Amino acid sequence: MLRLGLTGGIGSGKSTVAGLLAALGAAVVDADVIS
Repeated sequence: MLRLGLTGGIGSGKSTVAGLLAALGAAVVDADVIS
């Protein structure tokens, strides 16, 4: 299993990329939701 971490500043597109990966079937864990 490949694990990928998205990091970056505010407005850098992390949520956009996470959404695209989810649309392609990737499991996405949003740390803001679980914290």
